[in-house]
Amino acid sequence: MNHYTHMNPVTKHLYEFLCENYGKKMLTGQQETPCRGRHDEEVEYVKEVTGCYPAIRGLDYIHDDFAGVNQRAVEWWRQGGIVTICWHCGVNGGGYRDSQNDQPDFEKLLTPGTPEQEKMLESWDRAANALLELKNQNVPVIWRPFHEFDGGWFWWGKDTAKTFIRLWRMMHDRFTRKFGLDNLIWVLGYSHLMKKGWHPGLRYWDIVGSDVYDGTTHQAAWKKLWPYRLTRRPLVFHECGNMPRPDDYVKDKCLWGWFMVWHSNFIRDNDKENLIATYHHPLMITREQLPDLTK
Repeated sequence: MNHYTHMNPVTKHLYEFLCENYGKKMLTGQQETPCRGRHDEEVEYVKEVTGCYPAIRGLDYIHDDFAGVNQRAVEWWRQGGIVTICWHCGVNGGGYRDSQNDQPDFEKLLTPGTPEQEKMLESWDRAANALLELKNQNVPVIWRPFHEFDGGWFWWGKDTAKTFIRLWRMMHDRFTRKFGLDNLIWVLGYSHLMKKGWHPGLRYWDIVGSDVYDGTTHQAAWKKLWPYRLTRRPLVFHECGNMPRPDDYVKDKCLWGWFMVWHSNFIRDNDKENLIATYHHPLMITREQLPDLTK
């Protein structure tokens, strides 16, 4: 498992915990809403219903909310939780609509020195500087960029697999080499489609996962991801809607590293009894049950 030499000590400590815990128990996770003034609604709802907080809080740099996300990330980490960040953005920043509607000229985007690439890199650098602020506050981040890349509905997946791989490697190299971001645990986040040929190479990610919103344990993706177990890296269920019964993960033989319920109505549409049963199941880990990961 010496592939994670790019991680600083606190990030390596977190990653080792994720790897050692994987296959034994699942971490509970909850995505926050990106709506201003409502960011805590989901985690507080989970707390109100179950009496527990999720182990992992999902955040999003959407709408270039770097300062707000960072503030909440630092608070969550210092409260004993784990932070994961995704990023809905257009080619040059923005939000969800931009991530879906942008139709870039990929040849220009991937050609050094073009105005198109320079503008994209300016956007990336804003995110890199935000992540650098978290590094300076000793906060490790489970970083999930370009998520659902094989789905084709976000701009980064609208061209070929080869184009996506070049984008992924470009960001990875820029963030780790130019910015020295050694506080990132990189998640290669497939959609439910799990298309072949979109893999950027083993040295470019630390965790791999998939998502689906059909209320199942996502066994279909688990089977497709199974060969990655040979790398001894965690497989994760990084987005879902209605949760299955916790015992179903055992029955279906797919004990993911974690699950992450999406925000807003997705968590509220879950059956409360099942939500309580999940958060109190011996297979699940809540924030209260996490070890001290700051050392």
